[in-house]
Amino acid sequence: MVKTAVSIRHARPGDAEEIARVHDASWRDAYRGVIPGVELERMIARRGPSWWHSAIVRGTGLLVLDYDSQIVGYSTYGRNRVPSMPYSGEVFELYLAPQHQGLGFGRRLFNAARRELAEHGYLSTIVWALADNDKALHFYRRLGGQTVRRAEERFGSDMLTRVAFGFVSAPVR
Repeated sequence: MVKTAVSIRHARPGDAEEIARVHDASWRDAYRGVIPGVELERMIARRGPSWWHSAIVRGTGLLVLDYDSQIVGYSTYGRNRVPSMPYSGEVFELYLAPQHQGLGFGRRLFNAARRELAEHGYLSTIVWALADNDKALHFYRRLGGQTVRRAEERFGSDMLTRVAFGFVSAPVR
């Protein structure tokens, strides 16, 4: 019998190249046709391996999901950036390589990020998704997120709507 190992761990500096690869593929999959093309390409280009290496070295909350000894997903997290909202923690990003979506890895990675937040005293969590990203909206609703706010964000010359999902308690182990 062949067993494939799945693990979630803190990112290490040597992971930057693989995280950049996942970022590139997942953003193209999620946002092509949603974020204007030129702007999307600029956003992806800014997040190359050196950007990720710097984020890891700075101590950014960053988890990676390893599948069969390869990074196939990542999540960034920290203190909520919108203090007027009653949530202490925030999952800033959660992305999986397109071919690894729909397998339960996203749920595992999201819950791991929320547990990390809870270990730092952030028991409630907020996460934002673009309103035109149907997969993300469905994902966070399925996890029990409640829509708590909508906001506009500029991407190039376009204004897009973001949706905030609130989670009021930390996930159980």
